[in-house]
Amino acid sequence: MGVARLSGHNGWMGSLSARLRDPLLWTDTLQLVKTAAAAVIAWVVAKEVFGLPQPFLAPWAALLTIHATVYRTMARGLQQAGAAVIGVLLAFAVSLWLGVGWASLLLVLLAALAVGRVPGLRAESTTAAATALVVLLTGYSDDSSMLLSRLGDTFIGIGVGLAVNFVVWPPLRDRSAARRIDELDDRLGELLAAMACALREDDDPDPDSWVERTRDLDSGIDDAWADVRKARESGRLNLRRHAAKRVAHTRDLGDVLVRLEQAVADTRSMARTIGRAGPLSGWEPGFRDAWIAALARAGDAVRDAHPDDVRRIYDDLESIADSASSHAESALAVNLRNVLEALAPVAAAQPVRVSTREPISSSRR
Repeated sequence: MGVARLSGHNGWMGSLSARLRDPLLWTDTLQLVKTAAAAVIAWVVAKEVFGLPQPFLAPWAALLTIHATVYRTMARGLQQAGAAVIGVLLAFAVSLWLGVGWASLLLVLLAALAVGRVPGLRAESTTAAATALVVLLTGYSDDSSMLLSRLGDTFIGIGVGLAVNFVVWPPLRDRSAARRIDELDDRLGELLAAMACALREDDDPDPDSWVERTRDLDSGIDDAWADVRKARESGRLNLRRHAAKRVAHTRDLGDVLVRLEQAVADTRSMARTIGRAGPLSGWEPGFRDAWIAALARAGDAVRDAHPDDVRRIYDDLESIADSASSHAESALAVNLRNVLEALAPVAAAQPVRVSTREPISSSRR
C-alpha cells in the first residue's frame, strides 16, 4: 500500500512538474497577467495622473489593444481601438441629436455595426457598437464637455496597451508552437496502437471512433498551424534580442505539420478501409496477423519517437503486402506504408524544439 501511494505521489508530482515546464502554460499566463496589468495601469494613469472623471474607457481600450504578438498589437489592436474611438464619437453625436432613448440606441447600434463595412475595420463592428452602447447608456453622452475626457481615456488605454506589450517581455510564440506540435505525433501513435489492440480483440470492430479521433487530430493540427503563424508573426517589431533568429527556425515546424497532415489523412483512409473490408475472419490469415502486428509496432514506434523502428517497419511492409489477397488488404498495406513514410522524419525531429542556436533537434526522446 505504501509503495502504491508513493508511486501515485511521484506520478502526480511528475505530472505537475511537466505542466509547470510547459511553455504553452507560461506563455498564456504571462499574456493574461500583462493584459490585466495594462488595464489597471491605464485606469490609474487616466484617473490619478490626468485626473479624468470615471475613465472606464481607459482599461477597455487597453484590453482591446493587447494581443498575442507585438505586430498584432499594432495592427489588430489599433484597429480595435480605432473602432472604440468611432463608437465614442457616434454615441455623443446621436445623443446630442436624439437624447438617450430607444431610438438613439437603435440608431447608434446600426451606425456602429455599419462600421464593419469600412475597409480595415471589417472585424471591428462589434467593438464600435459595444463602446457606443456603454458611452450612450452611462448617461455622459449628452454632456459635450465629456467628449474630450472619453476620447482622452481611450487614447490613454491604447498607449498603455502598446507600451506594455512592447516593453514588458514582448511575446515570442515559437516554443509554444513547438510544444503543441510535439504532442500531435504522440496522439497519432496512441491511435495506431489502439486500432491494433481493437483489431486483435474484436473480429468486427467499429472504425467510426477511429475516424472521429483523426478529425480531432485535424483540429489539433489546425491549432498548431495557427500557433506557427503566431510564432512567425511574433518576431516582427519585437524588441527582444535574437527574436528574428529564433523565429526563423519555425520554418521547420511547417514541414513537420505537413507530414502530420498526410499521416492523419492516411490513417483515416485506413480506418474506413477496415470498415469496408468486413469481419477480420474473412481476411487472409497470414496478412491479417502480420499487418496487425506491424500496426501495433508502428503505434509504439511513433509514440516513442523511434525513427529507426519506423523505418524497419516500413521495410517489413513490402513482404506483408505481397501476402495480401484482396484490394482492401493491399490498400491497408499502402496506407500504413504512407503513414510510416510521413512520420519517419517527424519521429526523428522529436522532441520538437526551437532555439536561438540550432534548428529543430534531431535527438530522440
